[in-house]
Amino acid sequence: MKKRLAVLPGTFDPITYGHLDIIRRGAELFDELVIAVSRNPSKQPFLSAEERVELINGLITDLGGVSVELFEGMTVDFVKSKGSNVILRGIRTFADFEYEFQLAIANRRISGVETVFVMASAENSFVRSTLIKEAYALGGDISAFVPPQVVKALAQKTGLTMPKTVGLSGAETPPQGKKGSGLRGEGIE
Repeated sequence: MKKRLAVLPGTFDPITYGHLDIIRRGAELFDELVIAVSRNPSKQPFLSAEERVELINGLITDLGGVSVELFEGMTVDFVKSKGSNVILRGIRTFADFEYEFQLAIANRRISGVETVFVMASAENSFVRSTLIKEAYALGGDISAFVPPQVVKALAQKTGLTMPKTVGLSGAETPPQGKKGSGLRGEGIE
């Protein structure tokens, strides 16, 4: 009997509890799951690809049939190189679905690769790596969203440490981050 193998592609910069939820659920759905860490040159990752792979490997030691690999290029080409025709993707919001739906159709037309969607757990539906990185840069406590190993890796990379608590007025956070992000109150009326 042929093993059911799926590929979960992403940047994972950094890996969050939301990612880990999708990984664990994917490991239950498929005989083998390859977590494909992208070296996407159009993105500017905070952690190197090698650091991301190392973090993920350290977090999945209890999962059989799950491996982590780096890849470059088109996701569908990587999926085919693994002898699979399935991409696993997590969906957080309707906006995610719209984008992922278009991508899934394109991938199927280009290569015949199918996409299987898993809905994010309610407690992880708003967690995005970009939000985590920005909150961390602003001094926010991200420990509810990422494993302790991720907090440690970010601290080692930046030299920043998380506060025990963070206020909401914006006065307690350093003047970093993107204007209009909402984390400092910009764009909120």
